[in-house]
Amino acid sequence: MRRRQAQRGFSLLELLVAFAIMAMALGLLYRTAGGSVRSVGDAKQHAYAAALAESLMASYDAVPEGGLTESGESAEMVWQVRSQPYITDVKGPNVPLLHELSVQVRWGSADKPRLFEAVTVLPQQAPIPGALRR
Repeated sequence: MRRRQAQRGFSLLELLVAFAIMAMALGLLYRTAGGSVRSVGDAKQHAYAAALAESLMASYDAVPEGGLTESGESAEMVWQVRSQPYITDVKGPNVPLLHELSVQVRWGSADKPRLFEAVTVLPQQAPIPGALRR
């Protein structure tokens, strides 16, 4: 009688199943890693936009009587500074007029635009004594 020898190694079907599982796992791993890299890039751009907006806001300590409207570009980001009068119920001779200062920073592509906006309230510049008013 012949003895059956113990099977050694893997069958072709077992190898195919193992390769299929490994391919799906690697695909998921690559997709997750790619998403993480993309998220880090988005976070970096968002942090830069926030720093740019904060820097622009810090460059003004008061708003001219006529208001502000400025714009520009920095590192592929387009920024715009606007002001408008801020209405308050507080009135008096020592209460300055206030302006709402809005800074918008835009970046990204046409199909995926990004926007960061910061808003603050600043006093109107006091007139310079002896200066001509327009």
